[in-house]
Amino acid sequence: MMAFRQLLARDLALAWKEGGAVGITLGFFLVVVTMLPLSLGPDLNLLSRIAAGVLWVALLLAALLSLGRLFEGDLEDGTLDVLAMGPLSLEGVVAAKGFAHWLSTGLPLTVMAPLLGLLLNLPGEGYLILIATMLAGTPAVSFLGAVGAALTLRARRGGLLLALLMLPLFVPTLVFGIASVNAVTIEAGSALPPFLILVAISLAAIVLAPLAAAAALRFQVR
Repeated sequence: MMAFRQLLARDLALAWKEGGAVGITLGFFLVVVTMLPLSLGPDLNLLSRIAAGVLWVALLLAALLSLGRLFEGDLEDGTLDVLAMGPLSLEGVVAAKGFAHWLSTGLPLTVMAPLLGLLLNLPGEGYLILIATMLAGTPAVSFLGAVGAALTLRARRGGLLLALLMLPLFVPTLVFGIASVNAVTIEAGSALPPFLILVAISLAAIVLAPLAAAAALRFQVR
């Protein structure tokens, strides 16, 4: 556990020290969400209906921007080889990096989402469930993204390939995240069933993604 905590602390320190990737991610999220009301016009009812979908799509696209650097920097400076021979297994390395990505990217995006919901006229009853679904769903984005980052680590134009690989895998998270919010804001139904499925997706990703990503990384450090 000591090696896990040290790697987690290192990655978080690097993320906030460099700042560029986090700033670009948050900036992209802000730009996408703020430009949409300008393009659709002042129809508040329309904005209310699509608010959850816009926020979730923008979040997923913003998170994609930082996934490409998850292992790339460590490969370039040789740290990945050192980590592969260290006391922490590659599965543990992936788990630490996935958790660090969620803390430095998924969590700030979740905090920012309700503020941007004001621009989309999100109904008042939708804010709590929006925060809950993003807290529950963004771990799946980070851990599934770690698999894609490992698979495309040495690929040319890896960013484009990463997007093509990840976007289909993000669809279940997107669908159930939007369904949970819409169940409260539009359908006046229960958000619990889609929310529980969203939680299950994230739990499965946290357990299984490190295994898949570590298997892909072993080909990169040979």
